[in-house]
Amino acid sequence: MKLSPRDAAAYFRKPDPDRPGVLIFGQDPMRVALRRAEVVKALTGPTAEEEMRLTRLTGADLRGDAAALIDAVKAIGFFPGPRAVVVEDATETTLPALQAALDDWRPGDANLVVTAGALRKESKLRKLFEGHRSAFAAAIYDDPPGRGDVERMLAEAGLPPPSRDAVEALLALAQGMGPGDLTQLVAKIGLYKLGDSAPLSPADIAACAPLSVEAAVDDLIDVVADCREDRIDPVLSRLRAQGQTAVGICIAAGRHFNLLYRLAGDPGGPEAGAGRVRPPLFGPRRDRLVRQARSWGAARLEEALTLIVDTDLALRSAAQTAPQMALVERMLLRLSRLGQRR
Repeated sequence: MKLSPRDAAAYFRKPDPDRPGVLIFGQDPMRVALRRAEVVKALTGPTAEEEMRLTRLTGADLRGDAAALIDAVKAIGFFPGPRAVVVEDATETTLPALQAALDDWRPGDANLVVTAGALRKESKLRKLFEGHRSAFAAAIYDDPPGRGDVERMLAEAGLPPPSRDAVEALLALAQGMGPGDLTQLVAKIGLYKLGDSAPLSPADIAACAPLSVEAAVDDLIDVVADCREDRIDPVLSRLRAQGQTAVGICIAAGRHFNLLYRLAGDPGGPEAGAGRVRPPLFGPRRDRLVRQARSWGAARLEEALTLIVDTDLALRSAAQTAPQMALVERMLLRLSRLGQRR
């Protein structure tokens, strides 16, 4: 039986122990592995491995010994409790063993959790589970996690219900992170908030999120937009040591000041403009951008954008002989002083 993405998410959270098993397949091995772990934990509990109620096999194990799968499914455990048999890296060559195990499965046997890579529609392995009257097949796509996924991960980490801004912050981070990285980040947040009953906030997430080069560039542009001239050189030096290019910094500055110009030029003011931009602004970042847009005003932001465009053209000019990072540093200093004018 084929599971839709919505039905699959519900099944992963609460699999049916009276069904023989499920095939989980997809392009990203990490996403497949996370779903496999979720199903196994829901079926057998957190102590199944220690109590020898979990058997792990690979597709290669079954190629030479098809009977090993039926033996594992039918085996009686030493400890009481539900059992599961995990088959990793299943391929078409494991089809006979899986077919026999599904045909011979009876209530009380171990549940099968089978994983595979990307499978085409005509795959016999996929058709075996999709066409079975009581087994399931679920495709895992490379979509970023949704709101429900993030809220579930936070709840599993023992965190109190988060604020809306906190969920939005995690969703924004998830766009550029792999599923394993996001899982590690949530676990880190859980430790950070241990013993703290206050709702999770964007500031908590920012304190735990890994600092990337992109984040450091954003810090630099914020320093400039806040007119903190004394902080430009230290942050720029760190970026230079990390290998950030002058053109990359110039592009980031243009993106930031263009956003400020959109907020400042909104007929309803920066607050109203912040509610109209996409992707949406939220939390401390929204407050900071609104404050910067109000402080600069549309007229000075026009001047700032002209300066940024001129610098960008100079950086890309074949006739330019001055060091590129020096040109960018001069642009950042001039922007900071422009923002201080009244």
